[in-house]
This record gives sequence, structure tokens and C-alpha cells, in this order.
Amino acid sequence: MRRVAFAILLAATVVGVSVVVAAQGGDDGGSGGGDVRTASERSAGSTSTTSSTTTTTTLPTPNSDGPLHLVRTVTGDISPKSVVASGRGQVFAQNMMYKHSVTVYDKAGDLVQTIPDTVDLTAFGVAGHPGISRGAPVEVAFSPDGTKAYISNYSMYGSGFGPEGSDECHPSDGYDRSYVYRVDVATLKIDKVILVGSVPKYVATTPDGKYVIVTNWCTFDASIIDVATQTEVKRIPLGPYPRGIVVTPDSRTAYIAIMGSTTIAKLDLTNLTTSFIYGVGSGPRHLVLSPDGKTLYATLNGEGRVAKIDPVAGAVQAKVATGSNPRSMTISADGKYLFVVNYESGTMSKLDANTMADVQTVQTGYHPIGITYDRQTNDVWVANYTGSIMIFSNG
Repeated sequence: MRRVAFAILLAATVVGVSVVVAAQGGDDGGSGGGDVRTASERSAGSTSTTSSTTTTTTLPTPNSDGPLHLVRTVTGDISPKSVVASGRGQVFAQNMMYKHSVTVYDKAGDLVQTIPDTVDLTAFGVAGHPGISRGAPVEVAFSPDGTKAYISNYSMYGSGFGPEGSDECHPSDGYDRSYVYRVDVATLKIDKVILVGSVPKYVATTPDGKYVIVTNWCTFDASIIDVATQTEVKRIPLGPYPRGIVVTPDSRTAYIAIMGSTTIAKLDLTNLTTSFIYGVGSGPRHLVLSPDGKTLYATLNGEGRVAKIDPVAGAVQAKVATGSNPRSMTISADGKYLFVVNYESGTMSKLDANTMADVQTVQTGYHPIGITYDRQTNDVWVANYTGSIMIFSNG
């Protein structure tokens, strides 16, 4: 059951923009080998200890100037929608409803544990859903101290839940609200469930540890979760199909891509009010910030380009074509390079973050959709939706 390509004509009344999102593959699209380096070679230069996955680490900034080359392909019972490095020696892959799991790997790419998305909601004090329920893991974000992982679930399945969510939807469709799971990183067990909106997609944590932010695809809004109470404290209206989130280093501002538009929302985290950056390009999906928080980058799924944006001025400074349907993106620790997966092209682009020049393009598997940069190893991991994860050395 793969998400099918869709064509939609929407009047984006919330953001005041009318756009056409045509044949962009929706958000979910359509439908291990050996490692050439040892684990010690892959983490050379790290001053971190490895006795605990939550040990505080002091890492040098790796040199990201070297060329990308494939060092390992991880396979197994996976269908990864996203892949995210914790920065503390673990990488989580979210396998949606196709595998109903999260697979956790060490930094060399070896499987540590598979976390089923099954929960007994009654045990968490949730009424109306007796027995075992299942989720559909989409994305993950780690708490600033690395002890918790927050995982969004596309839909919930089980007693008391209605039809599965859809990529073609409107708030009036009335799809069930879903849950974010909190996972204890030490035990790799689900220890909390948090009710959010319908078809939650991206999730981000604020560096100060105060909030978890979740974009809800089908309710056209974002959930603000208070970490202290582990509950949703506010819903922020946004517009059609909110997706990527990035938070400034000072935790004062969150930028949110509204994929069914040409707009990026700017959420003031001091008072939870919004303003908007208009006209950035068609179908903004994934966002990253430069390490200093001064430059914003957006993949434009609808036009096959990546935009460089001055977020204060609200102005696009440059765009570059990368491939068909650029989806997810990550940035090197030194802020010098962007890495972008191009879903329909089956490629990853390495861009100079300053000039926006395409310095290297490499082949990936079919339908690359998730990507992460691991500062411990200077590696880039690519999630191919069709069942593999590729690990590229970046030097």
C-alpha cells in the first residue's frame, strides 16, 4: 500500500496563496552489505566515550570537503521513510505502516534493535482503544540531551480507530488524531504517547528542551507539545500540508514548510504567534538552517530546486536545480555543504551551501526519501523507501 502520486488544486486561504501541487508524488511517494572501514576508523577524531548512548560528547567539526563514496548498504525487513542520527552513536529509521517498526542502528550500520510500533494505549491512560494498537512511524527527533526520541505516527490502527489517513486530505475529512511516541533511548522502549493532530509528519525539538513541534498534514496545523507536561498545549493553524520544521539555535523561532503552497511559516516560540515568508517556490518540503541560524534552506519538491533564503529579510537569495522531487535534506556540521535526496531521480546532490553550486551527484537506490548526517563519523545516510539504507563517506 504505497502512497500514490496526486494532483491537487488548492486555495491556500490561510496563507493567502493559491497554488497547484501537481504530480509531485504527494509526500509519501508511490509505491547488509560489508563496510570497508572499521568502526574506529569511521569515528576517528571523536573524543566521546561509548559506554553509554547518552554520554555527553565533545566532537571536533569534521572536514566535509572530501568526495562522497558509498561504504555500505543496509537491508533487512525495512521500508524507511526517514533516517535520523542521534549524534550519540545511534541512527533511527522509521518504517511507516509497511513494516510497523523503527529500526535502530549503531554508527557503523549494524542493527541494534527493532522497536515494534505496537502499544497498549490503555496502559498509558488512554480510553476507547482496548487491546493492542499499532502506529506507522514517519519521523523522529531527539531531545537535546539525547535521552528521549519523539516519533510521529502517520495513523493509528486498532480498536476504536477509523480509516487510515491519506496524503490527499482536508481538515473536514475528519481523520482520527494520531499519536507521537516517546522512546527511552537507553532501553529503546516506548514510555509515553502524546495525542496530536491528523496524519502527523515531521517532528522537531527545541534546543532549550521546552517544546516538541509536530506538523499535522491533514489538519493543516502544528501541535506544540510542552515537554514538562508531555501534552499538546497549543495547535497552530498553518495551511495545506505542513511538513518540515527547523528551530533556530536560540530556540526563539521555528520555521515550518507548508508543502501545499509557496510559503514558509515563521513561528515565534516566545509567544506562539506566526508570520509568513511568501513566494519561496513550489512545494517547500524540508528545511535546514546554517549552524549560526542566519541562513535558511528549503527543498522545493514542486519545482525540483533548493532555495537559499535570508529568513530575517524573508528573501530568496538563490536557487539551484538538483533533480526531480527533492525531498529531504541535511547539512554538514561545518555548514559548508547541503545533501539533498531527489526522489524520482534516484540521486543525492551535494551542494556548496554558500554558492549553491552542485559539487557532486551520486546514485542512490530507488526512491530516496530520507537523509541524515552523522557528525560522529562524517557519514551521510540515505533512506531508500523501497527497502534499503545507504551509508556514504563524506571524506
